Amino acid sequence: MDPSRISQHESVRNLYEKIRKDGMTNMWDRFEAQGLGDPDKRCPYCLQGVRCDLCSNGPCRADAAKDKRGVCGITADGMAMRMMLLRNVLGASTYQYHTDQTVRTLRAAAEGKAPFEIMDEKKLRAFASRFGIDAKGPVKRLAIRLADFAEADFNRKHYERSAIVDALAPAERKELWDRLGIFPGGIHGEIMAATSSCLTNVDGYYASLALKALRLGVAMAYQSQIVNEYCQDALFGTAKPHRMRVDLGVLDPAYVNVLPNGHEPFLGFTLVRLARKPEWQKKAKSAGAKGLRIIANIETGQEMIQRWEMDDVFWGFTGNWIMQEAVLASGCVDVFAADMNCSMPVDPLYAKKYQFRLVPVSELVAFEGVEDRINYDPAKAEEQAAKLLDMAVENFKARTGKVRPASFPPAREAVVGFSTESILEALGGTLAPLLDAIKAGTIRGVAGLVSCTTLRDHGQDVHTVKIAKELIKRDVLVLSMGCGSAALQVGGLCSPEAASEAGPGLKALCGKLGVPPVLSFGTCTDTGRIADLLSAVSGALGGVPVPDLPVVACAPEYMEQKATIDAIFALALGLYTYVNPVPFVTGAPNLVKLLTSGIKDVTGGLLSVETDAVKAVDGMLAHIEAKRKKLGL
Repeated sequence: MDPSRISQHESVRNLYEKIRKDGMTNMWDRFEAQGLGDPDKRCPYCLQGVRCDLCSNGPCRADAAKDKRGVCGITADGMAMRMMLLRNVLGASTYQYHTDQTVRTLRAAAEGKAPFEIMDEKKLRAFASRFGIDAKGPVKRLAIRLADFAEADFNRKHYERSAIVDALAPAERKELWDRLGIFPGGIHGEIMAATSSCLTNVDGYYASLALKALRLGVAMAYQSQIVNEYCQDALFGTAKPHRMRVDLGVLDPAYVNVLPNGHEPFLGFTLVRLARKPEWQKKAKSAGAKGLRIIANIETGQEMIQRWEMDDVFWGFTGNWIMQEAVLASGCVDVFAADMNCSMPVDPLYAKKYQFRLVPVSELVAFEGVEDRINYDPAKAEEQAAKLLDMAVENFKARTGKVRPASFPPAREAVVGFSTESILEALGGTLAPLLDAIKAGTIRGVAGLVSCTTLRDHGQDVHTVKIAKELIKRDVLVLSMGCGSAALQVGGLCSPEAASEAGPGLKALCGKLGVPPVLSFGTCTDTGRIADLLSAVSGALGGVPVPDLPVVACAPEYMEQKATIDAIFALALGLYTYVNPVPFVTGAPNLVKLLTSGIKDVTGGLLSVETDAVKAVDGMLAHIEAKRKKLGL
């Protein structure tokens, strides 16, 4: 297979060859077997988003050109937008599940029922005060008041105004959302209303469904994402820049290796704390290992590496989700702890072949044939983490000598841990230096790269790295989030040395501040932080509307439903939003027109779709330059 169809990363390409020699099923071969690499072999109706099997009359297919409708009479535009909204419901629900668990954990910690301390009291007090909560008094009581406030807002009816959105969103956006009727209520009520709208014979009008998607996106970003990340900051510390080992070279078969995987970092942080204790290192060495290490993965890993520095125990980060089979085939894994997102149904086959324990640690996750299970409970987090470590030590004895480990290129280092606070700190406590650099043209603008990774059109991370390189070459600062962050960390663009690939202005700014041209800004959940940062930038510029800022949102390799709701929120916020691959809507001409041009007159946002990296960045730069001109820069 063409290496560019496998991965951007040498380590993954090498492991692909090992996986094939071992006779294991893998996503690259499965992708080819599905015929997905050849557009001519894909169902044209599915590819265009105009197939529906929601009711027993179907599956139906629609054709806008011939006014061919579903049995119920729904048009191609309605069919495509209804499926898009349903995907967005899945994404919003999953984000909110994570947030519910975070608030539950914060409450348990404040009540002394969980082994967590509030590490960033200042952040908690500042966040609570934004909602008008009395931030004085003992911090644990404040945490409970904040949890009460958040949960009450989550549970508001969809027709009751969200207090969280009211407190956090820019004034001009709130006015717009009120005019459009998309100012949301509580996130749980919004999920219910959106899902109910998608029932057969309820709402089949694409424009109405699009507005409901925008409304759900607003609710998700402020209630799910921002609340989640700020509460995690309070519990585990706010991100600050530091170096981190990345790529598959962080795996060493001579150690007991425990890999927390997914999106929720609670047990991951607990594992690190326990593994740093001498008694656990002694247990590992008694089993014949050199020691015990915790290796971070995917978005759980991003949450962890953003906040905590590496040492001899918290050793490093592997990469994003398409690396998963390569990680598991490494012959180095003892326990793979799978929380609520991004663990694959095929993992049990790898556990059997490569002799590791596969343990779901969320009630959401299940694997065929896997009996091990630990459902995360904040009050039992330490006990549950200890059980995982015991499993790992015992597994090391079973794995050693029975599984042939892979060899890897050495791990590289990336600078991670950027947050709004750490960016401000690097700028001397104010946005002024960044704004001055934009005004002077030293940097032309900023791109928020919020992406997954997918095999749809390219190998893993190939398109993401091309897009990022093209952006920095043209003096655009990149803030990376999600699996896209891992792509750029492992791809070498999150190191100060990568400034050599930037344009002259950005290169000079990186040298002055000692930062990379791509700032690792966190997980997909951190999309809400971008909204908060843009609100601050808007305020610092005297109230410039968000759509008029020289900023773009960018998802070069979106994959799943959380990514689609992120893109919809970016449109609601008024951002130029580049996505790739082409979404499943091309059979819906009115919807395509709405998303790629009409929505500009609704929210100020715009959806850009382009498969060529250079042309995609041409479009982003044209938008940035138009906004600079409008602002007189």
